[in-house]
Amino acid sequence: MQMYNKSFLANGLRVVTEAMPYVKSVSLGIWIGSGSRSESTETLGASHFIEHMLFKGTEKRTAREISETVDAVGGQLNAFTAKEHTCYYIKVLDTHVELAMDVLSDMLTGSLFCPEEIEKEKEVVLEEINMYEDTPDELIHDLFVDQAWSGHPLGRSILGDADAVKRLERDILIRFKNRHYTPDNIVVAAAGNLKHETIVALAEKYLGHLKGSSVRESSPVPQITPALSIYGKDTEQVHFCLGTIGVPQNSEEIYAVHVLNNILGGGTSSRLFQSIREERGLAYSVYSYQASYSDAGLFAVYAGTRPNNLNMVVDLVLQDIARLKAEKPTMEELIRSKEQLKSGLLLGLESSSSRMSRLGKTEITLSRYIPLEELIDKVDKVTLSDLTELLEKMFVRENLCFTALGPIEGKDLPSSLQPV
Repeated sequence: MQMYNKSFLANGLRVVTEAMPYVKSVSLGIWIGSGSRSESTETLGASHFIEHMLFKGTEKRTAREISETVDAVGGQLNAFTAKEHTCYYIKVLDTHVELAMDVLSDMLTGSLFCPEEIEKEKEVVLEEINMYEDTPDELIHDLFVDQAWSGHPLGRSILGDADAVKRLERDILIRFKNRHYTPDNIVVAAAGNLKHETIVALAEKYLGHLKGSSVRESSPVPQITPALSIYGKDTEQVHFCLGTIGVPQNSEEIYAVHVLNNILGGGTSSRLFQSIREERGLAYSVYSYQASYSDAGLFAVYAGTRPNNLNMVVDLVLQDIARLKAEKPTMEELIRSKEQLKSGLLLGLESSSSRMSRLGKTEITLSRYIPLEELIDKVDKVTLSDLTELLEKMFVRENLCFTALGPIEGKDLPSSLQPV
């Protein structure tokens, strides 16, 4: 039995499924190939705001009835907005899959966007922005990306800013939705105890009437802006990101980057975690990560520490990176990192939700399904030479960006960062 299947509706909408006959659930997601990167100055924050509004009532159901309908069958309904896509998803028992498609499609096609609800939801989103501002260990990443890709749509916050949210009106939201929520820009992804033909039939029944095509507005590839930025904030810790260029999602180097990330700061056995937390106790949270998009990527190290430890922690990060470049990763580190990645891939696919998410994201971003066997093979083929080449290309001083948030000033920064 073939587990993965893909079909196109007559209107261009894609349906991708993966059968998991050993579970009793179905996870269903509607993915839109549009996120905050698609926004203009006028529509800043629109993608995330539309996501909120789709829960606020349709022609068939009030906001409360949407929640009650899903709760009545023990389902889980949610959504998220990213920089290059938006997803609405639901998880139910396999006996309620048509109800799941009914609810999601109703939200997608029948939402009312009542002016009164829009004004109320503005207050909700403004509180969400305020909450984010009060979470420095999350805020620092947005500040870092805004600096690294200064002036580019990928550098902007997904939430938008307070002024932009206040300016959003019904006609702006409807125009943006009509422009991007078109069948050729939509993927229906489902995983669980299902039959592909059933999901295709349901997609045709509830979404086959959609018409139109999206307006593809390409933005230039973001170029890194090396800089040093300090944001003063009355916090107990200083939070910082030190980063450089990464690789895009469709690059063959993506596997090597993930292997390298594990070695440098991707887990408790990584060099940064051992050096900064375990050996010296200078931070509770310290890690590295790779953020990849369709045509660009960023690689960054994050840590939070007391102000009087900042210089030492930054110096240690730079030293660990320099040592990794000079001495190269060891074969033991390479093997351990590969095993971590493969285990993470396998363990992460034990639920219908995670499999649906993988299906939808790869289809909406890469327009293809990547078999697990291919992923594992690509990881296995990463060599020490691949890591060495990446280190030499990525960690060039001229590409380094540093962003710090906390009770510090420029004069408090270590000399190793002057100038960046």
